[in-house]
Amino acid sequence: QVQLVESGGGLVQAGGSLRLSCAASGRSFSNYAMDWFRQAPGKEREFVAAISSSGGNTYYADSVKGRFTISRDNAKNTVALQMNSLKPEDTAVYYCAADFSRYSNYLSPRADAMDYWGKGTLVTVSS
Repeated sequence: QVQLVESGGGLVQAGGSLRLSCAASGRSFSNYAMDWFRQAPGKEREFVAAISSSGGNTYYADSVKGRFTISRDNAKNTVALQMNSLKPEDTAVYYCAADFSRYSNYLSPRADAMDYWGKGTLVTVSS
């Protein structure tokens, strides 16, 4: 069992930055690839970024590539999402998710592949 708690959301002006963090408790965090998803009001949940369990492989949605950076610290059981050059269309609830894998470079952008989810943190970008 893995519990995930997101933090760092808030209100920011367009062009600004925020850093989201996800703290994981439970066993074997280093065996999980970690993802960030988001869900804007009235829209479906969408993939944002993923990082493999080793941290050696990352993958981004085209909409955030070059602006967002995902990272992890396996010693601290945390994963972060650095968000720069924020746009109003980035407004959403951001969710952290964990995907168990025996392969250190594995990752998946699919929500149905995730084993555990956090409850989300709200990011609002004003124009």
